[in-house]
Amino acid sequence: MGIEVGGLLGLVILVLDVWAIVKVIGSSASEGSKVLWVVIILLLPVLGLIIWFFAGPKSSSG
Repeated sequence: MGIEVGGLLGLVILVLDVWAIVKVIGSSASEGSKVLWVVIILLLPVLGLIIWFFAGPKSSSG
């Protein structure tokens, strides 16, 4: 039982945050908006991810 639940959860959150940042950078939003979203996601990893999921800029592909 070498992996703790907290460590695994932290890794999942990190991966999801990186994925969200990549999606924000690839979106068609303005540069200022992209910077703001990246800062929100970095400063509030869990809450920022949830807010971005529902209200953030979407990818330009699709």
